[in-house]
Amino acid sequence: MDQRTLIGVLTPSSNTVLEPLTSAMVSGLDNVSAHFGRFRVTEISTSDMSNAQFNLDSQLAAADLLADAKVGSIVWSGTSASWLGFEKDEQMCAAITARTGVPAGTAVLATNELFKRSGARTFGLVSPYVPEIQDKIVANYASAGLTCVSERHLNETRNFDFSLFSEEVIEKMIREVAADGPDAITIMCTNMRGARIAPRLEAELGIPIFDSTAAAVWTGMRRAGDNPERIKGWGRTFIL
Repeated sequence: MDQRTLIGVLTPSSNTVLEPLTSAMVSGLDNVSAHFGRFRVTEISTSDMSNAQFNLDSQLAAADLLADAKVGSIVWSGTSASWLGFEKDEQMCAAITARTGVPAGTAVLATNELFKRSGARTFGLVSPYVPEIQDKIVANYASAGLTCVSERHLNETRNFDFSLFSEEVIEKMIREVAADGPDAITIMCTNMRGARIAPRLEAELGIPIFDSTAAAVWTGMRRAGDNPERIKGWGRTFIL
């Protein structure tokens, strides 16, 4: 029987970017495929309603259905822990694995690991979020020993609308934070169109660029026991 790598991906319900990008990243590998499960996420803000979207019950219900597909890993391709606290993703991963027996990971925890592997002590932050969310992200990384030296955000709260910003807009933001000389840059959102442009820009600018969707695929491959270096053409994320 052929050995397959099946990656289960937890997806915000209003996200339209991460699924095609995730599938594109693994499309060159005949024995790798991504499978998606949604739970409701429509707004990103500091409101109680927004925070309640990321309750563990919803995440576990979606993970249960992915586990039915015998996936080798379950990955949360969302960035809520960047502002709610990294421990939220650690707790979610432990709960998913305890419940389903499937190794779990997240885009944010993967980004943190990529920062560590790259040796970054400072970073540039690109996101679509409002200032209050951006400030929480910066503070959480400061607590973890990483200093944000430059940031750009688009001041948007509607998760669906994050997908409407063009690659040109995102490229401009990346170039602006790169001008301040960070050790690395993160595109912190899985509903932004950053993954395709990141490899070209990091080669030109000489700075690693860790896109959240790419980070989720990287950790999904690793958690499923496969080698992410098999994914070619999507930047330094997959060779660290």
